[in-house]
Amino acid sequence: MHLFFRVLPFLFLLLSPARAEQALQLSSELGASATRGYAPPPAAFATPEIPTPAVPRLPDPSQEVRDELPPMPTIDLTTPPDDLWQRMRNGFSMPDLDSPLVADRQAWYLNRPDLLKRIFERSRRYLHHIVEELEKRGMPTELALLPVVESSFNPLAYSSARALGMWQFIPATGKTYKLQQNAWFDQRRDIVASTGAALDYLQTIYEMHGDWHLALASYNWGENAVARAVAKNQAKGLPTDYRNLKMPVETAYYVPKLQAIKNIIAHPQLFGITLDPIPNKPYFATVERNENMDIALAARLAEIPVEEFIALNPAYSRPVMPTAANSPLVLPADKVQTFLANLQSHEAQDKPLSAWFTHKLKKGEKLDTVAKRHGLTLLRLKQLNGINAKTKVVPGFALLVPGKDAVGHEALAARLPQTPASPPRAVKAKKGKLTKGSVRAKIVTRVRKPTVAPKSR
Repeated sequence: MHLFFRVLPFLFLLLSPARAEQALQLSSELGASATRGYAPPPAAFATPEIPTPAVPRLPDPSQEVRDELPPMPTIDLTTPPDDLWQRMRNGFSMPDLDSPLVADRQAWYLNRPDLLKRIFERSRRYLHHIVEELEKRGMPTELALLPVVESSFNPLAYSSARALGMWQFIPATGKTYKLQQNAWFDQRRDIVASTGAALDYLQTIYEMHGDWHLALASYNWGENAVARAVAKNQAKGLPTDYRNLKMPVETAYYVPKLQAIKNIIAHPQLFGITLDPIPNKPYFATVERNENMDIALAARLAEIPVEEFIALNPAYSRPVMPTAANSPLVLPADKVQTFLANLQSHEAQDKPLSAWFTHKLKKGEKLDTVAKRHGLTLLRLKQLNGINAKTKVVPGFALLVPGKDAVGHEALAARLPQTPASPPRAVKAKKGKLTKGSVRAKIVTRVRKPTVAPKSR
């Protein structure tokens, strides 16, 4: 047998060419059969088929989802939106408050569409800066709407609690957050300084409570008052969230007001409100200065109305911006280069930046005598120097008086923001159960609100 297997290969070589061709053809057919698929064996050698149970065909799951559910809308957060409102919506991250008071305040605002329109129009100057600062700190962007509740976005607002500015700082809290306050300027009205201080304060009280609703209650009522209310509920085994704390009526309505405004901004079409788009770009820019400068001159160099300049620089109470204020000028972004070019031309002509000087009151000298000497009425002299019934005018008191080149000081004096001698009287809430509509809102006085509305940008 061994010999046979060794000889077998040589026997194939001895086959005739015809045989070899048949072998090749058979090999080709077998290859083609393998390519087409398995061929069943002849019937004589076939094994009996075993029936398999029928399996029902299931629908395509992906097709079923496509048919029943619409595509989920997506938000592209990598491309900044053109509208600042949308940018703000993208940053909403504060838990929503579910309370009947939200619906109450929502209805209140919706029944005053003209008021909302004025507030939103006024906010155009300031919103981009606030949203930008919130995003830098990783804070919820709905906080940019807090000035709606606090001051209706009026940087000159003054309350019964002596709170001042867009963010309504009382004197003590303003000093805590290094907002300068004197007869020349009050940084509680300063747009940039007060916004930074307000966000610092909000961060501090949020870290104290770990809850944005309690942080906002603290902003309105005081962090210590909120902490005491939380401690009382804890001692009684009661919930310590915003809705379950015992608080003044004004504070109880405070977060619902913000939530109502947030809802309106989030879904304006749902409430029949039309929001004019706000360009998602800075409305203003800042310019550093290192000398005293007249407000009227700064407005003229920037080629903007005095009212617009005051709306962006509301901290100053005098016609001159002192160097001691250490605050940059705030100008419309598209007017910065105009201002710098005109300033360079002004200084090239050796013209002064201020046409005002100070006069120290001498012993026995009367205010009306000083006023007459400088061509002013007594009322104007007092107005220019912030002198009211509570001001102590003694020898050595520095009076600001106009020089010969001071132009338009009479008109300017009437436009400059002043802090009233006495805050407006608050309306006391009646004692009793908190019911719908029994709001004791903070009384806000609009002090010489600029009459010129901002231009659409």
